[in-house]
Amino acid sequence: MGLGQVTDASFASDVEQSDVPVLVDFWAEWCGPCRMMNPILEEFATAHDGQMKVVKLNVDENPEAAARFKVLSIPTMLVFHKGEVVKQMVGAMSRQRLDEALAEWVGATA
Repeated sequence: MGLGQVTDASFASDVEQSDVPVLVDFWAEWCGPCRMMNPILEEFATAHDGQMKVVKLNVDENPEAAARFKVLSIPTMLVFHKGEVVKQMVGAMSRQRLDEALAEWVGATA
C-alpha cells in the first residue's frame, strides 16, 4: 500500500470516513525533518498495510486542513480514528518511537 496522498478536497473521504485508523503526515517539500520521516513512514505503512492507512498532506498545497487542525509546525502527524483526532505527534522520530506511539491504534476497528 505505501504512502497515500490526501488533499483538502479528499480529506473527508480519505481520512475522516476511513474504516481503519489513519495517520496523516502534515509536511512540506522544503522541510528537512519531514523528508527524514518519509522512509520511516513508508516502512510503517508497508508493515501495517490493512491495519492503518498512512497518508501525506502537503501543507503548502492544502492549507485548509492544516488550519482546521491547527497544525503550526511540521512535521505534525495526527491519528484519526472514527473521524476524530485521537493522537498528535510533532517532529521527526525514529521508527521504534513511531511504533510505540501508534501501537494502540494499529488494527483498531471502526
